[in-house]
Amino acid sequence: MKFARLVFLIAALYGIVVTLPFFFIEERLNLEYPPPINHPEYFYSFAGIVLVFQLLFLAIAWNPGRYRPTMPFCVLEKLSLVPAFIILFPQGRFPMSWIAPLTIDLILGVLFAIAYVKSKPEPPPSMVRPQ
Repeated sequence: MKFARLVFLIAALYGIVVTLPFFFIEERLNLEYPPPINHPEYFYSFAGIVLVFQLLFLAIAWNPGRYRPTMPFCVLEKLSLVPAFIILFPQGRFPMSWIAPLTIDLILGVLFAIAYVKSKPEPPPSMVRPQ
């Protein structure tokens, strides 16, 4: 369980640090990556969902046995950029600046899968003996 705790804690802290700035840099992104964002509701909803997943990672780090059933979904979240890369890169439509985040997510996805395999599920409440 220590492995799962550490992996999910590191992922959560990294994700929070990387995601929070998105709520404050819309104007800068509009200048550096035209065209400007014309549907900010999609942009902020995406950032919000990503931030919520970081909170889920914190919950898993707190109690991996209890939240073990959510780990496969976390693996999928980390690997969700892979299909886009596979399709867009050969077309020259995948920005090279996204290679580092893609690599980090791939590594975390593999570590999440390992954490899932290594962790033990928490027994159902009816199976817990009173102490």
